[in-house]
Amino acid sequence: MNKTPFSRIIAGTMTWGVWGKNCSKNQMIELMHCALENGITSFDHADIYGDYSTELAFGNAFSNSKIDREKIQLISKCGIQKPSEERNTKVKHYNYSKEYIIWSVERSLQHLQTDYLDLLLLHRPSPLMQPDEIAEAIEKLKSEGKILDFGVSNFTPSQTDLIQTKTKINYNQIEFSVTQFDAMLNGSLDHMQIQGITPMCWSPLGTIFRNDDDQSQRLKKLATPLSLKYNVSIDVLLLAWILKHPSGILPVCGTTDKTRMANLMKATTVEMELEDWFAFWTESVGNTVP
Repeated sequence: MNKTPFSRIIAGTMTWGVWGKNCSKNQMIELMHCALENGITSFDHADIYGDYSTELAFGNAFSNSKIDREKIQLISKCGIQKPSEERNTKVKHYNYSKEYIIWSVERSLQHLQTDYLDLLLLHRPSPLMQPDEIAEAIEKLKSEGKILDFGVSNFTPSQTDLIQTKTKINYNQIEFSVTQFDAMLNGSLDHMQIQGITPMCWSPLGTIFRNDDDQSQRLKKLATPLSLKYNVSIDVLLLAWILKHPSGILPVCGTTDKTRMANLMKATTVEMELEDWFAFWTESVGNTVP
């Protein structure tokens, strides 16, 4: 398992702004402190969150939080261009030109009120991305100290390898959970282990609490007694299931509930037994695993 400078659980900020709870400045400050008090030191952003407004709101809160910048890690993503009057864009598209990557990072730094990002991710792959241009942008940003590390998000192994012909990728943030586990079957997580790439995952709780379908009911039926066995809540068990994978996946959890946030790191202390891990997979699939 790769060692990373990030906390084992990462706080996702997508729903902190207008795309979710629309937290006030003081509420964001409280969430930041709650995260830190419970060992969550890493915060995941993207420039598009809140229609390009959440980084700004977070930055305003952070500047008033009295939190030492060296005690936290800030992750952001760029590349997605949403239709926006402010940006004069009419069609959703991806932009990975050298100029745009640099401009986007500098804008994120301004909004977050920080001098550097601990990690920059390309948000989604584009058929038109050119590895040379991307590498030039990343090398310039690194040389200027504006980003400390580089990775991608939602990239396949071949898309990752394409970029890696010109610059090293150290992280890939993908969708992964007990209800969306394609990455452990299609070679993605294998590829990351081979290449020394640390996976992060978004939507780590999957659809269990969103869908009341047969799959969710089977998983909840299994998780209820196991929750008592391990003495943790079901959401913590679902994170522990992810953490058991040998690739060292870092779950990005988007809760704005301070009580839930305080519980998340308990997942790092759960030693899930082998058969319990496979029982989750079995109930997710609905029959014996292949």
